[in-house]
Amino acid sequence: MKVKDCMCNNVIYVKPETNVQDVVNLMNQNHIGSVPVCDNNNCICGIVTDRDILLRCVACEKEPKTTPISDIMTCNVCTCTQDEDITSAQMKMQQKQIRRLPVCDNNNNVIGILTLGNLARNDNKIGKEQVCTTIENICCNQKSQNAN
Repeated sequence: MKVKDCMCNNVIYVKPETNVQDVVNLMNQNHIGSVPVCDNNNCICGIVTDRDILLRCVACEKEPKTTPISDIMTCNVCTCTQDEDITSAQMKMQQKQIRRLPVCDNNNNVIGILTLGNLARNDNKIGKEQVCTTIENICCNQKSQNAN
């Protein structure tokens, strides 16, 4: 199975200069937990999650209306391609312990996103055991790392 058979195609992204408050509003309106950040050439340059907003903005007492998302986003984003085998994408998610993997084309433009939810909804095609292993390796290992 390929990533394109499983990924979400409707991806909302923001520019690095977008302020945190606008990103929060966008995430709330669309019921999403992360947003890719793309430069003026629409190439991915970062990603921001609801957790990033809490830990890097709210907890640090930054002003959401004036703080650009580039100040709190994660750079060096791990991505995959739509033609990549789903097993390869799952391995990336496990190794990096990420729940959402942007899908990019050959020009590094975001064309989709692969989430744990996408994997769970397709577990009958991917294999229940394989999906469970991916979720366990992402979620359980994060707990043990956070305890240290």
